Amino acid sequence: MGIRGVDQKPQLSPVPNSKDVGRRALRNFGTVAIDSVIPDPDQPRTKFSDDEIQRLANSIQDKGQLHPIHVRWSEAHDKWIIISGERRYRATKAAGLPSINCQFQEQELSKTEILEQQLIENLLREDLKAIEEAKAFEQLMKLNGWTGKELGVAIRVNPSRITRSLSLLKLPVDIQDRVESGDLSPTAAYELSKLPNDEQRRAALASGESLTGSTSVKKMQGKVRERKGKSAPKRRGLKQTFLTEDGWKITVSANKKGNYHEMEQALEQALDEVRLRIQNNVHLG
Repeated sequence: MGIRGVDQKPQLSPVPNSKDVGRRALRNFGTVAIDSVIPDPDQPRTKFSDDEIQRLANSIQDKGQLHPIHVRWSEAHDKWIIISGERRYRATKAAGLPSINCQFQEQELSKTEILEQQLIENLLREDLKAIEEAKAFEQLMKLNGWTGKELGVAIRVNPSRITRSLSLLKLPVDIQDRVESGDLSPTAAYELSKLPNDEQRRAALASGESLTGSTSVKKMQGKVRERKGKSAPKRRGLKQTFLTEDGWKITVSANKKGNYHEMEQALEQALDEVRLRIQNNVHLG
């Protein structure tokens, strides 16, 4: 039959190595032994709810694994490392299944590209806790030498969200721990970050109340205003007032001179603040 009769499709070796076990030729999807997969130690998300994992494990036992995890091969570990889908991986293990469905990353990715993919997936699924998100933003900025605005463009996140998130890293570790544990809401923690030093931040928390509910935001804003009023002298700056068609009056003021570009950024942050208060069920009045 000559050369036309030869199957020209490349074949996997008849004696497969660790990387090829469970895979099909020319396919980016397959099933591998779950013991051949390990989590990525640099994954932004570090904490998982046991209840959440168990619920997903029950679903996998009942309906099977509906979505594959995304993995890359590591010669150093002789294992597949998870790019995204660690929650599904943990649930599959908890379900007692011996194998897991995977999407295989063929093209080599840089450390930055891997972190970007992990961060974007977690942001889309809202899986990251506030401090985890802030640390992931910071890590990406350091890896690429980006500003917050450049990071926002790269991962399509509002720069004001990045600014607010990074402000949590200015807080001392003990206050960050309260945010991670859920004892202090991210919105209230952001208000704390506006204070000039850790002494004043801790003093604002001296009451020892759990600050997770909608009232916590109002309380914290009041404490921050009180602390700022004691430490910051009033300075003359700018003030602009805008009237909307439906009767709202919006005033923008600052204790320094500025321009409309800076005012626009401030209004974007204010809009993010309004959205956060809506999410936290904060009511006007």
